[in-house]
Amino acid sequence: MSLPAADLVITGCAEVVTAEPGCGEGPLGVIRDGAVAVAGERILWVGKARELRRAVAVEGGTRLLEAHGGTVCPGFVDSHTHLLFAGSREGEFAARSRGVSYPEIAAAGGGIQSTVRATREASPAELFRLAWERLASCLCHGSTTVEVKSGYGLSPESELRCLRVIRRLAEAHPVDVVPTFLGAHALPPEFASRRDAYLDCVLQEMLPAVAAEGLAEFCDVFCEDGYFTPAESERILRAAAHRGMKSKIHADEFAPSGGAEVAAAVGAVSADHLLCVTEGGIGALKAAGVVATLLPGTAAFLGLGRYAPARAMLAAGLTVALATDFNPGSCMTESMPLIIHLACTQMKMHPEEALLAATMGGAAALARTATVGSLRPGKQADLLLLDCPNHLHLAYRFGINPVRTVLTRGRVVVEDWHLAVPRPEGA
Repeated sequence: MSLPAADLVITGCAEVVTAEPGCGEGPLGVIRDGAVAVAGERILWVGKARELRRAVAVEGGTRLLEAHGGTVCPGFVDSHTHLLFAGSREGEFAARSRGVSYPEIAAAGGGIQSTVRATREASPAELFRLAWERLASCLCHGSTTVEVKSGYGLSPESELRCLRVIRRLAEAHPVDVVPTFLGAHALPPEFASRRDAYLDCVLQEMLPAVAAEGLAEFCDVFCEDGYFTPAESERILRAAAHRGMKSKIHADEFAPSGGAEVAAAVGAVSADHLLCVTEGGIGALKAAGVVATLLPGTAAFLGLGRYAPARAMLAAGLTVALATDFNPGSCMTESMPLIIHLACTQMKMHPEEALLAATMGGAAALARTATVGSLRPGKQADLLLLDCPNHLHLAYRFGINPVRTVLTRGRVVVEDWHLAVPRPEGA
């Protein structure tokens, strides 16, 4: 019987981390001295290097990649970002370092509204260029699937423009882009004293228009004191579900807002942030099967002095995801390796838990566990060659980029730390 032919094989791996417990040692399914074979866009085989040539046909046209004693793992799934925006807010970061509070910054015209102004003023071409470059940086740091939210337009015209740019990114970029509608991010200035009118705008104008063009897979809401109430959040998410969108929610970030309970009530795919989630909220998330997406980079960037209770969530049996929350005001980073480090040092997650949360956890938070997040034959060939002698080094050695080579859908898109795909015209 002939062996299946491999288009690409990776050898010389100190470890292959499958993120599939049954495929190797421990909770991460680690295969020491492993190898990976790819055919087309899919993983063909994973196993011990010594078994490679008995399992697949390595022919003259097969591309050979040498890991040089490094570690291979699934591509990171960054399930929460706000990377589509214009403008920059480094001045606010500097002000906070001098003790200026967020409410003071917002009262002076900063905060989300500052980014809304800049994003509204930017052309679609400029938004595409900025977002393409940011996604390229995400890719170079190992993220092969990235969720991208709207939310800095906050008007029907601007939100639709942003979501159309996200659709163009999904078509043009080697990263798999997952679009999310976040019209309920904040009240725009023109609706500052007309809260009910803006809610009606989201429900009666934005949602129908987004659904009509098929622009978003998810709908998200910022459920927090001063933003959207639990009742408003539930109303928006149920309306979005009626139009075919899955739900996410910013929940319990600065206070126990009731966001976790809303996530459970509407059957959201994920509840995100959760720094102040209650014990009851954790129980509700578990009972409803909602993924807890934790964003330690935001707590570190803002100097909050507290982090989400990851250990309590893991003890309760929640599926936990890690994501960057890449955005201009509260977490300006594309680096999932940094997030993994913060998860271990600040939330006391074990390195294995953090890596699993950055791969299969992120896939669960985007309803994509069948296709990405682990290295199993038949799944999408999204994988990383890390300049790490084992998986523990990923969290241990921080402040550098350990991602040497990246494959998306079986194609080498980053090689030796350099982007290996051309930028489209205008990017």
